[in-house]
Amino acid sequence: MHDDEVHLSDQDARRLVATQFPKWADLPIHRIRSSGTENAIFRIGDDLAARFPLRPRDPESVRQTLEIEAKASAEFSRHSPVPGPTPVAIGEPGGGYPLPWSVQSWLRGTVAEEGAAAGSNSFARDLATLIAALRRVDTAGRSFERGWRGGDLRNHDGWVQECLQKSTELLDVPRLAALWRYFLELPRTSPDVMSHGDLTPSNVLVTDGRLTGLLDCGGFCPADPALDLIAGWHLLDDEPRAVFREELASDDLEWERGKAWAFEQSMGAVWYYVQTNPAMSKMGHRTLSRILANTRTET
Repeated sequence: MHDDEVHLSDQDARRLVATQFPKWADLPIHRIRSSGTENAIFRIGDDLAARFPLRPRDPESVRQTLEIEAKASAEFSRHSPVPGPTPVAIGEPGGGYPLPWSVQSWLRGTVAEEGAAAGSNSFARDLATLIAALRRVDTAGRSFERGWRGGDLRNHDGWVQECLQKSTELLDVPRLAALWRYFLELPRTSPDVMSHGDLTPSNVLVTDGRLTGLLDCGGFCPADPALDLIAGWHLLDDEPRAVFREELASDDLEWERGKAWAFEQSMGAVWYYVQTNPAMSKMGHRTLSRILANTRTET
């Protein structure tokens, strides 16, 4: 998916698990095919998952990130009304694979891709209950400090401009460019709250039209309260989205900012993954279509 992606074969992953954690050596280990973009995922037996970072970085920096993510995931699980993965271990580089990696608990459920549960009002209420619970968690004096979405929308203008330039054959760029200019004018008036930060279909687990678990919870931290509203645009059709908004009592400004964060994420997904991760690119298309159909602004 990335030009600089770290290569990891199935055999290498099995060898790393078996040599560093012999107690799991006899368990079946197989790669999970998903639309995830940052890690290769391998299931270990019935109850564990290994996550191997795909982007090359300094190993010590990766280790620090994994430790931060483990701490954040544990905090998330203490407060979330639905389960998230439990950190289990951190593995070492080896066998040609250059980075630390992690092991966590495996959660059962189906990822909410291809519109799974998109028409369910109950699912919409579940998402709202989740976000409301996370917002109630004390930030303990912390504020937004991560390097991606969740802070100032204007900091993402350079990236969105690049996305617009590279999407001329994929999207209605003039209309989307005008919409982005509108989003950049939206003021930020509310303080940070605790946020999952990446409520995309590949991170949301559903069973029988209900929310049953969350993945990738290592980014749990303070952010713009509007950030987790991306769930409404990535995951829900019009009627359930209205239920979702009503449950959270989002005012017009917060709702539009949530739309803006979903827009920023989707603009990158469409062109960047059009060849290498079609499911992620399709998600971006679907979300942008929902946004365009539900935005009235002079462009």
